[in-house]
This record gives sequence, structure tokens and C-alpha cells, in this order.
Amino acid sequence: MLRQRIITALLIALPLLGILLFAPAQWIVVALAIVLLLGAWEWSGFIQPTSQLLQIAYVLIIGGLMAGWYYHSHWIYPYTLLFISVLWWIAASAWIIFFPQFSTRHVTGLIGMLVLLPMWVALVLLSMHPDRGAQYILCLLLLVTSTDIGAYFTGRALGKHKLAPYVSPGKTWEGVAGGLISSMIIAVLAAYWFQLRWFPFVVLSLITAMFSIVGDLTESLFKRHSGLKDSSHILPGHGGILDRIDSITAAAPVFVYGLMYLNVIA
Repeated sequence: MLRQRIITALLIALPLLGILLFAPAQWIVVALAIVLLLGAWEWSGFIQPTSQLLQIAYVLIIGGLMAGWYYHSHWIYPYTLLFISVLWWIAASAWIIFFPQFSTRHVTGLIGMLVLLPMWVALVLLSMHPDRGAQYILCLLLLVTSTDIGAYFTGRALGKHKLAPYVSPGKTWEGVAGGLISSMIIAVLAAYWFQLRWFPFVVLSLITAMFSIVGDLTESLFKRHSGLKDSSHILPGHGGILDRIDSITAAAPVFVYGLMYLNVIA
């Protein structure tokens, strides 16, 4: 299983790196849109629709909102949208801790929009940065990946205290600590690379890493409510698109909002 996961990850990572480093910003936006719509299709399965027409309708609604913001971003300014998203992810943290068994189909559908759209907006904003957009996206992906890998191996080696047993029984507090330490290493290197004040950037990166875990747990919560082990089987050894981007759904808006707050990006 681990070998299959590594092979699939490489098959995803190499084209992604090619797009980020060499493709025009418009191509990155299109690639992000495709990922978002695939994620919306998978999220529609959490609603337990009675027909595929309802799933298609859900994806079209997501796509319409996405296009509406892209062509008319003055309707809701990015800073405001990302601030709302950060508030949502704080609320999601409380939901996971205090009300993990609560959900309805309508709530699940609404949450899908709060999960997917701000992530896409945040990544599009990074991609449109005139000088280092691709590098900032790559930094975000490295922060999330290092958190995931550090948490996985530390949890396997040392994990004893369950983080959220109802939502994801395999995750432990020891794994969280390992993930945060891994992300801190990436954050220090990134601060040096971007020539940023290291302390506020490292703090932002640690907050981003913590919320990436919340994003992972949130998807696990809705999979559990819908009785699914994976969001789909499109990626061998990994499950679905959502199973790969769940951490980014929370990390991206938090990271970009923080960069805006620190005046790193406009």
C-alpha cells in the first residue's frame, strides 16, 4: 500500500511541479478549477444524493460561484472572503471537538462550498502574484505535505494519545507534534528563501500547519457521516481528490490571509 501511495504521489507531483514552474498563470487557474470541480463532485457524494442529476447540479452551482468570483471579484473582496473562511475553519475546529456527530444533508452541502471555494480563491490569488506566485503555492504545498508526513511517521512510532477518536481514530497528539516540527523546518527555510522576517512567517506557517490538520479531520468527519472510507477511488492508494486536498482546503485560505495580513502579498 505504501509503495502504491508513493508511486501515485510521484505521478501527481511531477506534472504539478511542471505546471507550477513553467506554465502561464492562466493554466494554473484552469488546473485548479478542474481539481476544484472534481472535489465538488466527490463532496456531493457526502450529501447522499438520490440521483446523479443532483450531483451534477451541485457541481454546477460550485462552478457558477467560482466563475462569478473570478470575473466579478468586487462582489466580495478576497480579503473579506478569506477572513470569513478563517472564521469558518475556527468554527470547524470546535465542531470536530464538541459536535462531531451532528450533520444534515443540507448542512453538508453548504459546508462543501465553505470548504472548496475559499481554497480555490486563495490558490488563484497566489498564482496571480506577478513574481513568486508559483513559489508561494509550492511553499504552501510543502508545508502541508511536511505536516502530513511528519504526523504520519511520528504517530506510527510514538502515537499513544488519540487526537479525535470519533472522527479519525488513527491520528494522535504525538503525530500532531511531529507534523508541526516538520512544518517548522520548511517554514524557516522558506522565510530565508523569500527573505521575509522569519518569526511572523514561522508563526503563520505553524498556524497553517495546524489548520491543515483541521481540514483533514473535517473531510474525515463528513466521510464518516456518509459511511464512506474514501471520497472516491480515482487515485490508487490515495482514494479520491478530496483525500489529497483535504488539508489544503483549510491551509490555503489561512496561509493566504496571513500573507495579506503581513503585507507579503496584496
